[in-house]
Amino acid sequence: MRIIYLPIDERPCNTIYVERIAASTSDVELLLPPTELLGNKKSPADTEQIWEWILEQAPLSEALILSIDLLVYGGLLPSRLHYLPEETGLKWMDRMRMFHKKFPNIRIYASNLIMRTPKYSSSDEEPDYYEDWGREIFLNAFLQDKGRHIELTEDEKRELQHIKQNLPKQFVDDYESRRKFNRNINLQVLELINEGVISFLVIPQDDSAEYGYTAQDQNIIVKKREQLRLFHQVHIYPGADEVGATLLARVYNDFHQKYPKIFPIWSSTLGAQLIPMYEDRPFGESLKAHILASGCHVADSAETADIILAYNTPGRVMQEAWYQGKKDVTYSSFRNLLLFVEQMKSYLDRGKHVIVADSAYANGGDGNLITLLDEAGILEQLTSYKGWNTNCNTLGSTIAQGVLGLDGLEQQMKENIIYHILDDYFYQSEIRMKMVDDFLPEHNLTYFDLKDKADIVNQERDRRLLICFEETLKNSFQQVKFENLGSYAPWNRMFELGIDLKVKFN
Repeated sequence: MRIIYLPIDERPCNTIYVERIAASTSDVELLLPPTELLGNKKSPADTEQIWEWILEQAPLSEALILSIDLLVYGGLLPSRLHYLPEETGLKWMDRMRMFHKKFPNIRIYASNLIMRTPKYSSSDEEPDYYEDWGREIFLNAFLQDKGRHIELTEDEKRELQHIKQNLPKQFVDDYESRRKFNRNINLQVLELINEGVISFLVIPQDDSAEYGYTAQDQNIIVKKREQLRLFHQVHIYPGADEVGATLLARVYNDFHQKYPKIFPIWSSTLGAQLIPMYEDRPFGESLKAHILASGCHVADSAETADIILAYNTPGRVMQEAWYQGKKDVTYSSFRNLLLFVEQMKSYLDRGKHVIVADSAYANGGDGNLITLLDEAGILEQLTSYKGWNTNCNTLGSTIAQGVLGLDGLEQQMKENIIYHILDDYFYQSEIRMKMVDDFLPEHNLTYFDLKDKADIVNQERDRRLLICFEETLKNSFQQVKFENLGSYAPWNRMFELGIDLKVKFN
């Protein structure tokens, strides 16, 4: 099947990750716009040229996976920075109506984010004033919204009063006017669902909180969905960068009329009830949401399941992945990784497809889990391993790989596992912060700015990735030869990376 794919932006998590999942089966041709049209970080994509490209590809395609954020704003970051007039939003709604009329047999699977509100002050991905006032902008809305539901503490009341006295009004007005525009786009897209123009819509929440701007916008959108009775066609849950993979799985399942059953096993007793960092609901609720959004079902038992989802969660307290050297004691006392890995091995021995969502830490994989999987000799037998960024980023993308991996190409799936061990564990958990401490200062570089020295950073990272791979994996991928391993920093910073990877299996 031929699928047009318009990602959220040009980062590898939205392009390469999804391309690799698509490449793990022989019956998907995934078409992305030319790289030069996709923009760069805060510079928006060329939306007019992309629209022309979509129209050119449509006649021979079966489905369109469409990021509204890219189509309307030119990407995820431009959606937080724009000054678009109302007419621009209306133009794109009308164009989608015309597209559906011209190509009625192409089903449109869309995503449209609820604009996030980071809790911290940084302008790396936000407007310039967020560098100095980001925390206050978040807290201003958070505390006011919280106060409408429950009584604020005296400390909270004093903090809110202080913020109101000092937060510049022009920044609040600018921020709120953009949120209003983006919220209206969400509401207009719901109308497109109601008209049958879009077949399925995911509205992911990026960096969610219980109160504040994002929660308020979600409530408005949820009410509109209820009013239009679009419960099955519109799914709302935490996430963002995994949504392209989730929609790919949905398209694949709909096309083949196969809806796999997924049975979860947990590394910790409390795992399903814990709320992960950067999200607003328990692991167990996000699990249900992502399984349904991908077009799958929750299995009643392992015996009836097509896929076993091994869900690695914290014991009781969640930490950032780079703190594994000083991890909370409940990572050991409130979970049992030995039993968890034994369960995986048992299901693999019975011929089950096992996928791993490594969400025990935020922003990186779990070193103890990787070691135990390697010792058990089952890393190469998995259908998927992922452990990147937020819980829902990891969860949604590994479910998608599980879906396409049911009839997958064995070597491609193994290469995908290697890719994510290199990226999600070795880089995100181990190498990233060590380089920030011991390499960047030598070259007068910072986490968010590699200046004109990205090449030497890439070379050093590649060297460390190979050392980690060779020293850590004693029983896995021993017959693998790296034909190409080259990393790069898409936004010239340390947070994420892309990997040009090609391996040979002897």
